[in-house]
Amino acid sequence: MTKLKQIPFEEEAADIKDKVVTYWSKRAESFTEHKREEIHSIKKKLWQAEFLRHFSANDKLSVLDVGCGAGFFEMVLSDFDFDVTGVDLTPEMIEKGNELLLQNGSNAHLEVMDAEKLDFSDNSFDLVISRNLVWTLPHPVEAYMEWHRVLKPGGMLLVYDAEYAKGFHHYDQMQNLAHKKVSDSMVKECHDIYHMLTISTLDRPEWDKAALEKIGYENVITDLGVGDRLYKEKDQFYMPERMFLVKASKAEI
Repeated sequence: MTKLKQIPFEEEAADIKDKVVTYWSKRAESFTEHKREEIHSIKKKLWQAEFLRHFSANDKLSVLDVGCGAGFFEMVLSDFDFDVTGVDLTPEMIEKGNELLLQNGSNAHLEVMDAEKLDFSDNSFDLVISRNLVWTLPHPVEAYMEWHRVLKPGGMLLVYDAEYAKGFHHYDQMQNLAHKKVSDSMVKECHDIYHMLTISTLDRPEWDKAALEKIGYENVITDLGVGDRLYKEKDQFYMPERMFLVKASKAEI
């Protein structure tokens, strides 16, 4: 595995994780309600169809969801016979997520954990998935290296993300229907936090593809059509930034 230098300027965000946890602690309750609405909408079926583009429902997979939030992916995958673990940095999110999973009959396991420093053994998971996390990370290279470490040989990485911080300046906030119930002060706090991060200045997903290849991932591809497949309708889950996918695999031994 090639060792990468950290992205420049990252020391400027030394306290960013504390700020992120504080922000999402305040958002935990309303965010969980939003995920409850989403899992009981057509989005669950759309996400299941999205995942089945990459693996079979009959597979027996050990899955790690990094940055699981309130457990949306855990509920999406609950119809499959997978062993699913979700981790998130915010304790309040894990607490609310466990409540939501219990209500929806999911047996996934959630833990408080740093996405950049995972407490799992090497070669632990067949699949690592992430949604709307990488754009919040002060050290995304370290995170990608950790996710590579915990993947089993031949394992798959699926990263769903968007350039949300850049998008803040490109459209009227009234278009962001997913944030309709988020207060102006919280939107500003989110904006201020994420503009402290170097990753907000990078061209993605091109940067992700290059970083993953340097780390040692194989078969790295990007897919810019995910947003239109999943969030084309301007409903309460719509965000103007178009979600993309970065898919990669860990080499077989």
